[in-house]
Amino acid sequence: MMNAPAIFSQPRYDITPGVELTLLKPYEAAQVGVMFASIDPWARYPFTAAQLTSFFAQVEPGAPRFAIRVDGNLEGGLIVRTNWFRGPYIHMLALAPGVQGRAIGSAVMGFIEKEARRAGERNLWVAASDFNEGAVRFYTRHGFTHVAVLPDLVRDGRTEILLRKQLTAAAGKSIL
Repeated sequence: MMNAPAIFSQPRYDITPGVELTLLKPYEAAQVGVMFASIDPWARYPFTAAQLTSFFAQVEPGAPRFAIRVDGNLEGGLIVRTNWFRGPYIHMLALAPGVQGRAIGSAVMGFIEKEARRAGERNLWVAASDFNEGAVRFYTRHGFTHVAVLPDLVRDGRTEILLRKQLTAAAGKSIL
């Protein structure tokens, strides 16, 4: 899309009072890695704290890593691939167990969708492990539908569910 606004390009976003996204600093990658290595789905794979730290510490054009801060404290992480099948792919959205159930994930999802729509994107994408029923319910509640089952994608013997939220009407619109 020509002249579309840059998506997820700011170093900081205020999501709701007390909740903000900030670009993840290198030293914070270790905090996030440790935070998520002990919870599903990462613990079940298993991914170690070192592996998750390395993943969050990577710098990739078009895949910003954000810290999710709640009242100034690092409580989660978000990685968004900005150009994936005509819309962003939420590569990882995770919150520490102590802040789950407080509508923070929903606020972050609302922000992601708002940013994608502002940029004129057609879709939002995410994959969730089939055993991670809470994540599948969360994304379904936010308007995502199942589009594919992907066995052995992340690990042999594990299955991921690809979900899509269509942001624009498909009928009669060119995608080129």
